[in-house]
This record gives sequence, C-alpha cells and structure tokens, in this order.
Amino acid sequence: MPNTKQPDIKFTEVSAKDLPLHCPTDEVALWSSHPRVFLDVAKTGHVACPYCGTQYKLKAGEVVGHH
Repeated sequence: MPNTKQPDIKFTEVSAKDLPLHCPTDEVALWSSHPRVFLDVAKTGHVACPYCGTQYKLKAGEVVGHH
C-alpha cells in the first residue's frame, strides 16, 4: 500500500521586526547560501523562497505597518 500521508510542512516563523524579509537570512552561513531574494510575507501571511523552498510564516497576531 503506498504512503499517501502528506509530509508536515515546517515553517520558519517571522515577526514584524524581521521585515523586510529576505532569504537567506543573516543566520545562514555565506558559503551555503543562494542569492538574496526579498519575500513579501505580509501579503498572505506565508511565503516560500523560490531558490531553496524554505517556508516562512508571519507569527500569529503580528501587525505589519506600512513602510
């Protein structure tokens, strides 16, 4: 019987103080990173990096002000 269970998606939670959000983040070692790309997590509350697929999610209750 094939395994039909979907894998659990792991999100990296970010807060309003982390905006503007970019991937890779500053915590990623330079040697293992891809070109920096800015991501709009405020629009939908979640976003995936087009390079590495890292999933980012805005923390619940965070208020994003206009820049």
